[in-house]
Amino acid sequence: MALDSHCADVDDLLRFVDASPSPWHAGEVMRGRLIAAGSVELSESDAAWCVEPGGRYFVRRGESSVIAFHVGQRPDCTGFRMVAGHTDSPGFRVKPSGGRCQGGHAVVGAEVYGGPITATFSDRDLTLAGRVFTESEGGTESTLVHANEPLLRLPNAAIHLNRSVNTDGLRYDMQSELGFVFGRTPDDASEPVTAWLGDRLDTPRESILGWDLAVADTQPGCRFGPGNEYIANGQLDNLASCHAGLNAFLAVDDPDGIAVFAAFDHEEIGSETYKGAASPFLQDVIARVCDALDITKYRALADSMLLSVDMTHAWHPLFTSYYDEANAPLVNRGPAIKINAKQRYASDAAGEAYFASLCDRAGVPVQRYIHHGNIPCGTTIGPLVAARLGVPTIDIGNPMWAMHSARESAGTQDHGFMTRVLRAFYRND
Repeated sequence: MALDSHCADVDDLLRFVDASPSPWHAGEVMRGRLIAAGSVELSESDAAWCVEPGGRYFVRRGESSVIAFHVGQRPDCTGFRMVAGHTDSPGFRVKPSGGRCQGGHAVVGAEVYGGPITATFSDRDLTLAGRVFTESEGGTESTLVHANEPLLRLPNAAIHLNRSVNTDGLRYDMQSELGFVFGRTPDDASEPVTAWLGDRLDTPRESILGWDLAVADTQPGCRFGPGNEYIANGQLDNLASCHAGLNAFLAVDDPDGIAVFAAFDHEEIGSETYKGAASPFLQDVIARVCDALDITKYRALADSMLLSVDMTHAWHPLFTSYYDEANAPLVNRGPAIKINAKQRYASDAAGEAYFASLCDRAGVPVQRYIHHGNIPCGTTIGPLVAARLGVPTIDIGNPMWAMHSARESAGTQDHGFMTRVLRAFYRND
């Protein structure tokens, strides 16, 4: 299959990721695309939802978690066909103090969020992105902020001072050494971020009540390789899966049953939050849809299925000892079914057989991933949602390199493969 045949969505994927430097931006970008496709935004505070066959709807919780659903003409036909991913990525979150003065420099303090490869954020052109809460005449107001120019840097110590860096690796003390150089000391040295936000939002500093600010990269996504066979960007884990799921969801005109696309925040820190996958958010939406359509929820769930879509580890030609080579997927060879005997991934043999058959019917190659036996295996939202809904769940994902790096990479073809098979899933082909 020619490479160009799967490049149509890749440029849009890179634009999607570049426009989503934080989970709150990702939620807003998805909201815009859903509205543009004719979806109606619902509110959880509404007394009742008006939901009809053929309609497209979505609801957000905390701005960064989104659940969309499209009701087929026969909504009681095959239950819910659900695709779920997550909007957050590992990195750093700015502390409430907004920074400190050290040697005439404003240094922004940050907490580690999730499990980033810390060293990959050093010596990069970084910025701030997230949401800011301010006090206004109408109450508290939330504003998205994304400074798409270099503001921050985590500069390395010179090798002349850290002679062992190439043998022992680059390590940071998470309390004393993890600070981002922000600029010369401002007039208000104790609150450099507050001062900057006040100027950017044209609002008095005292009206800034709080923020959720992530440290974000400024380098745009790109293709690379002599044949453009690879892509590179931050946050491919897991915005690439969100993009594939959303595009597949929007492409289906008349789904079999009720199509659901869910993107949860906080997967990287365990999902145990009010808007994470471990919350009742998805269960609440399903219950309200069933009530609006006069469908028996338990019967609908008995006929339902969920695909948990999260990027997976590709076999790395330079680090071969980290893999079970017989079960290590390759980039540009199609999505992988993620399997773990301890159910760190939710797939079982029945789910594996179903998804392999679905890929075959969609003309998409399929692979398997099993984690190295001597390395602790991570997990996904799959087992969490499966346990709460009681529906068969299959964990799948496209292979990638450098997961949790500031600059991840993956295969150009795989994104088209994933989007195609998710469309087939929604259609129940």
